[in-house]
Amino acid sequence: MTIYSTTGRGALYNSIVETVGDTPCVKLNRTGPPHVSMYVKVESFNPLASVKDRLALNIIEAAERDGTLTPGQTVVEATSGNTGIGLAMVCAAKGYPLVITMAESFSIERRRLMRFLGAKVVLTPKEERGIGMYNTAKKLAEDNGWFFARQFENAANADIHESTTGREIVADFKGTALDYWVTGYGTGGTVTGVARVLRSERPDCKIVLSEPHNATLIGSGVAQERNTDDSPTGSHPAWEPHVIQGWTPDFIPKVLQEGIDRSFFDEVRPVDGTKGMAIAQHLAANEGILTGVSGGSTLLTAIEVAESAPEGSVILVMLPDTGERYLSTPLFEAIPAEMNDEELALFASTR
Repeated sequence: MTIYSTTGRGALYNSIVETVGDTPCVKLNRTGPPHVSMYVKVESFNPLASVKDRLALNIIEAAERDGTLTPGQTVVEATSGNTGIGLAMVCAAKGYPLVITMAESFSIERRRLMRFLGAKVVLTPKEERGIGMYNTAKKLAEDNGWFFARQFENAANADIHESTTGREIVADFKGTALDYWVTGYGTGGTVTGVARVLRSERPDCKIVLSEPHNATLIGSGVAQERNTDDSPTGSHPAWEPHVIQGWTPDFIPKVLQEGIDRSFFDEVRPVDGTKGMAIAQHLAANEGILTGVSGGSTLLTAIEVAESAPEGSVILVMLPDTGERYLSTPLFEAIPAEMNDEELALFASTR
């Protein structure tokens, strides 16, 4: 029997932003083949419940340090939601106005959370894809003298994952095998930053990158065309609409390009996001861990890796965010709000 006790964190925090990072790696006990050990890094332990809290904080603080962001200046960014939510937290804590541009196809929860945190959210037509929300943010920055966070090109994105996420993984698996690390990508900051550390300190660890099976931008082998400022010139020809919100915009981000150029991943695997939803539901019901479509899809990729992995392999899977961000999406479509027949029968048995 486990006796639970705690002495607290041993620290008092001056701001919510000081609580970003140090997320746990948790063993899965009812998921994956029995001949491997699977762990998940649960990024929903960040204060606003996603891995994007990390890059949001570092983009703002790096800009404060180099003077490109001045006190009271408005911040603007294009995002599918989690980066915007992270930025809304950081900007609220630090006193910066925030304007988010986001394609109207992304979940309602995201826009409402950002507005709840004080941000303004400008919705762009879904037909314009990620490029549309990106170009809208860029023009607003140019027209108004705002600070454009540029998460897709900003070096501070990958840097924070090198200095925190990657270091946390190395520290947590010190003295323990780590044979595979599996992740997806949105901006590419996580895989690029963590891979810098793993390639140096755990070179035997195989890095597996996952992308939607109907938007295999990296798997296509087709290079992304870019403008002189590293922004994309347009949509990548291999992109198609997919169900994994937060993953794989319709272009290859510059932050990810470093990972491609430096061969930071050993394998790129396509994954069906619809099947990933089922894995996210399994994870919640069988492990008590709540994650979204991207987390479920990453875990599905890891399970496929595990099936052919050697006996005793240790696999770590990134879970980028929480499932509560998807209540209005197909992830929860089959989950009823009212009692089913079995629940009604239980209620009736008490009358």
